[in-house]
Parts: sequence; structure tokens; C-alpha cells
Amino acid sequence: MRLLRNPMVQFLVASFLLFGATWWATGMLSERAGRSEAVADAQVTTELLAHSVAEPAIPRKLVATDPGAIDRFDRAVLSRLMVGDVRRIKIWRADGTIVYSDETDLIGQRFPLDDEQRQVLLSGHTEGGVSDLRRSENKFETDQSGLLEVYTQIHSPEGTPLLFEAYYSLTTVQQRAHEVLTPFRRITAGGLLAILLLGVPLIGALTLRLTRASKARERLMLRAIDSSEAERRRIARDLHDGVVQELAGTAFALSGSAREPGLSAELRGDLDRAGQAVRRSLRQLRSLLVEIHPPGLNAGSLAASLEDLTAPAVSAGTAATVSVSGIEGAPDHVVTLVWRAAQESIRNAVRHAHAEHLSVDVTGDERQVRLVVKDDGVGFDPAQRSADTSYGLRGLKSLVEDGGGVVDVDSSPDAGTTVRMVVDRR
Repeated sequence: MRLLRNPMVQFLVASFLLFGATWWATGMLSERAGRSEAVADAQVTTELLAHSVAEPAIPRKLVATDPGAIDRFDRAVLSRLMVGDVRRIKIWRADGTIVYSDETDLIGQRFPLDDEQRQVLLSGHTEGGVSDLRRSENKFETDQSGLLEVYTQIHSPEGTPLLFEAYYSLTTVQQRAHEVLTPFRRITAGGLLAILLLGVPLIGALTLRLTRASKARERLMLRAIDSSEAERRRIARDLHDGVVQELAGTAFALSGSAREPGLSAELRGDLDRAGQAVRRSLRQLRSLLVEIHPPGLNAGSLAASLEDLTAPAVSAGTAATVSVSGIEGAPDHVVTLVWRAAQESIRNAVRHAHAEHLSVDVTGDERQVRLVVKDDGVGFDPAQRSADTSYGLRGLKSLVEDGGGVVDVDSSPDAGTTVRMVVDRR
């Protein structure tokens, strides 16, 4: 299947299919053209034999099948009528009687004329087509390759209209078709070969260029992710080494000052409350540091990191569960993307869902890693999202798409919200 996605393979398959279809179409068209050309040539030959050879030599009483007239006509024109591919000659009366034929057993026999023969006998046109050898008047025609019959109108010296019919071997039609087909196929094969010779290098060059561009985009994306992670680490480190340490020192100083002797109860209470406020701010700041950059985030520590993310929901009274399976050996950037998506989803759930239950499930296989964050909160109508919810969802989708994943959000009022994310493990 991967081979069929290669543009070069697709181009070659399409070219061979086009070649086969064109080869078949040109064969059909050339055969039809060859048949038409052969019929046209046979019609011209028949008219020439009928009007230039047979009609001037017809003696009187031939129309009455007089033996003497038949013998004189036969000796005068037979050698000039049976030329080239001509296989049989018949001259008919309007009542279907054969008054002359090179097959003497047919002379004097009567067979019904079909509509086309009667029309030619009346109008004087020339018509032709493949002969039906099953008809009784064709019982002496044994050419296995088939025969082409052409008929036109002539007149006897008495002025009686007669039907002149000549039979030709279908081998002529096949030869003519071959003559027409060969140049067509040479042109077709040459044109398609030229397309292949020109197209393969072009497709190859374009494929190589697209592959290089794709790899370059991938490198840029990974570099952007690395830069983002580096910036997060720097911010977390600066906060930890600066503000966090100062807040910790301030909290200890306030606690120590509250224990100094001689302080009034009111001042001691103020110092205790100030120390507690500083410690709460310190805990919140440390939680923020974990959100900015969780320490040691990888496939093995993802479950514990997700537990840390759900801690605010648990503190708010929401029952939260975390399940992680099948992601052993997943690359760190995939684990980071799953964690970021879960972080944004849990944050939205804590702020807006007011849910009683929250579940975070991460599963993986050889190809993909999947994240499902589900809550039973108030939900929302996707068509009427609030500004805060809309911004959060846009941020989540941008985050996942930038990391090469796909995200889907399913929600409705009073039915909770489910966020599903899929990312390629590679």
C-alpha cells in the first residue's frame, strides 16, 4: 500500500493504463476504418466491373436465362470479372432468379431478395456488407474467413433492371485494417513513450523536491517544538530560581516574625495570615511551573504527570481517573503533545464544565497514540460557543495540529464534553 502512494508509481500505473486503453481504442477505430475503407474500395471495384465490364457485354435473352446467351456472356467477361479478390459473381432478376453466376449450378435458381437488395435494384445505389453464408443462395461459398458482398444496379439490352453482385474475401478487410492500424499504433506508442521519457524524470524531480520540502517542514516543526520547550524550561528555571525562592524566603521570614516575643495578638495574626497567603501563592506558582514544564516528562512518567494535571479538578470536588496504556517507547515529542492536549482539555473542563466525573484515557499501538478526555459536565452547543470556550478550543486545535495530530471535540448541552486526539506515533 505504501508503494502505491509513491507519485512515481502512480504515474507509471496511470501511464500503462492509458497506454492499454489507447492501444485498444486505436485497434477498434482502425479496424472500423479499415473495414469502411475496404467496403468503399469494393464498392468502387463493383461499380467498375458492373458498368464497364458486365453491362456492355450482356447479350439479349440473358435476362431470360437463354443457354446460348449465358455461354456467350461467360466466354466474353468471366476472366475480366474474376479479378483480384473477387470470389463470386451473381446477376439477379427482380423476381430473385439468378440469370448468371460463375458458379453455373446457381444459374436459373430462384431465391428471395432481401429488402436492401430490392432497394438497390429500384434506386440504382451501390451497397455492401458482410455476407450471411447461412443463406441458401450462398451454399457454394465456403470461404472460412467470410465474404464481403457488394451489389449495384445494371440494365440488360432489353432495358430490364438487374442486380449485379460481387463477393470479396474478408481477408482484404483485415489487411486494410492492418494497414490503417499500424501507423496509428506506431504514433500512439511513440507518443506515450515520449510522455514516459519526459514525465518520469519530471515526476521524479518533483517527488524528490516535495520529499525534501516535507522533511524540511518536519525539521522546522521539531525545531519549533524544541525551541518552545527550551523557552518553557528557561521560564520555569528563572521563576524557580528567582520568584519562588524569594517567596519561600518571605514565607519563612513572616513565620519567624510572627513568633517574636512582645508582639501584639493583632500583629501576630496579621503576620500569620500574610505568611499563609504567601505560601498559597507559592503552591500556586509551583503548580504553574509544573504546567509550564513538567520535570522528566516521558512515556514512563506520563501517568503521574496527568495525575498532577487532574489535581485541581479533584480539589474542586470532581472525581477524576487517569488511565495510560500501550505507549511504551513513544517518542518524547509525542508524549509532550499528548500531555499538552490533556492539559488544555482538563483546564477547559475545570473552568467551564462543572462536572462530577472526569476521565483521561491514553492508549497506543504501533502506529498511533490516542487521547480521550471526557467529562459529564454542562456541555455546550458548538454552534453557540462562548468567547472563552471558543478561544480554548481554538487553542487546543492549533496546539494539536501544529504537532501533527488530529483533534475532535464532541459536546452538546447537558451531555458533557468529549475531546479525542490522535497523533502518529512516528
